Formats: sequence, C-alpha cells, structure tokens
Amino acid sequence: MDLDAYSAAHRAEWDRLAELGHRRQLSGAQSDELIQAYQAGATQLSVIKTAAGSTMQGDRLSVLLSRARLRFTGAGTNVLAQIPRFFLIQLPAALYRLRWLTLAVAVVTVVVASLYAIWATNNPDVLANFGSPAELEQLANQGFVSYYSENPAASFAGRVWTNNAWIAAQCVAFGILGVYVPYIVLQNAQNLGVTAAVMFAYDQGDTFFLYIAPHGLLELTAIFVAAAAGLRIFWAWIAPGARTRGQALAEDARALFTVAIGLVFVLLVSGILEGFVTPAPWPWPVKIGIGAAALLAFLAYMLVLGGRAVRAGETGDLAEFEAGSARVFAG
Repeated sequence: MDLDAYSAAHRAEWDRLAELGHRRQLSGAQSDELIQAYQAGATQLSVIKTAAGSTMQGDRLSVLLSRARLRFTGAGTNVLAQIPRFFLIQLPAALYRLRWLTLAVAVVTVVVASLYAIWATNNPDVLANFGSPAELEQLANQGFVSYYSENPAASFAGRVWTNNAWIAAQCVAFGILGVYVPYIVLQNAQNLGVTAAVMFAYDQGDTFFLYIAPHGLLELTAIFVAAAAGLRIFWAWIAPGARTRGQALAEDARALFTVAIGLVFVLLVSGILEGFVTPAPWPWPVKIGIGAAALLAFLAYMLVLGGRAVRAGETGDLAEFEAGSARVFAG
C-alpha cells in the first residue's frame, strides 16, 4: 500500500475529525458527524497498522481518534485517577518509540569514548593536555574516588539529580536545533573517554569501572533516551511526512514531553544510587548488582510494558491526558 497516497486521499476526513474533536460545543448534527468520522477513522487506522505497522500517519490518526472518543464517552475522571495511566501506559509507550534511537546514541557514545580513551592512553602528549603529571596522578589515585564521598550523601544525590535532569531537559527542549544533542553526546563521550584514559594510565582502570557501574548504567541510559528524544523532535521538523512541519513538531513534542517528565524520576533513582550506593562500603558485586537491577527494571519498563502499550494503540501523546484534565476542571 502507498501510505502517502492513502493518507492524502483521507486527509480531508482526518482534518474534519480534528476540527470536530477540538470544538468546545457540538450540535446534534455535528455529534452524529463526529461519531461517523470516528468509526471511519478507526477503520482507516486498522488498515494502516495492518499494512505498515507503526507509522507517523497512524500515530497522528490515533491521537485524533483519542480526542474524538473523549467527546462522546462518559464524564471525565478525576485527574489523580489518570496518573496510573500516565505511568503505566503513556510514558512506557513514549519510551518504547525511542528504543532504536536510544540504542544508536548509546553505540555512538561507547565508540567515541573508547576511541578517545585509546588515543589519549597511547599518546602521552595528548594526556598531558589535561593536566600535569601530579594533577593526573592525584585524580587517578584520590580525586576520582573522593568525588563520590566528599559531600553528604543526600546533598550530593540531590546535586547530581538536578544537574542530570537539567541536561536531559535541555536535550529535549533544544533538540529541534539539530546540533545541540550531537554536541552533548560527543562532549559526554569525550569526558568519559578522557577520564578512563587517565585512570588506565595510572593503573586504576578497575576503579573507574567499579565506581561508574553502580549508578552509571541507569544514569547514562537516561541521558541516551533524552538525546534520542531531542533527535526525534529534530527529525519531525526535517521529515514531517504527510503532516505539516507544525503538526509534526506539535504532536512529537507532546509525546516527548512525556519522556522528559519520566526521566526526572529515572534520574532521581540514579542520583540516589550515586549518592548512597556508589560510595557505600559494600562488596562491589552487591553495588554493581543493584545498579544492574535498576537498569534491567528500566529496560523492562521501556521495552516490555512500552511494547505492550504501543501494540494496544497507545501513542504516548499527552493530548489525551490534557483533554481529560481539562474536562475535569471545566466541569
């Protein structure tokens, strides 16, 4: 099936469905028209999903159908009652849609960080650019480890949480610029690579991984997701498909704002791990095991729960949550 041709053929119907779904009041005739448009749109969405799977056109139509459904299904529920749906359906669905971009960002980060580490480790002149031998030795033998315990655990956890959440928010907010996210990804990879090079140069490579692993597994994954969200917004502007650029940006930005909210909580968990688990005097298998368990829990949330939500037709768009909230406050 030619998806673009199919979308173009039904564009007027979808635009009318969107118009009716946004109206504050409907006449009897308009209500009947909305129901008919909803039924037709549901059939068309089924055709798209059967022929092409998950697509931008299908996602847009799914959002329009969700809005229309809210117009002729019972009264809105309490806002607090919608919170479980946000965390159990909308957020994991939005994360799931970023899975391949997240993997790509992770691979790029690992490759670039490894290349930096190898280059700096094998070239003493390069390593010398990052400090004197005494400074680098102090970092490797004392500074790297003491960084995690020189401040009270609670204040340290709060500081790294807010810093990482701010970086994640910037990735999403400034993703449309195109260059900001690659800059953040490459800068992060360079910092990891240079730090690893210094630690390995002074025979502290094991210390580097032991102190990074407990919190870094989850923290870095969250940053990868934020970068993926920013790149997705940029791509919506570059290649909007059958939508206008304004529609593409609005729809993808709403769904990815869902991700930004969710990452605040994910990074809170990684901040707690960095403040309380990483510097704790526990056996390393225990600390790394806690970090690995946190990462596996997040991946299960993203891939298993998210995949199930997407297959059920969820887009991760905040529009339905916002519409339900508006009905509560308006009523």
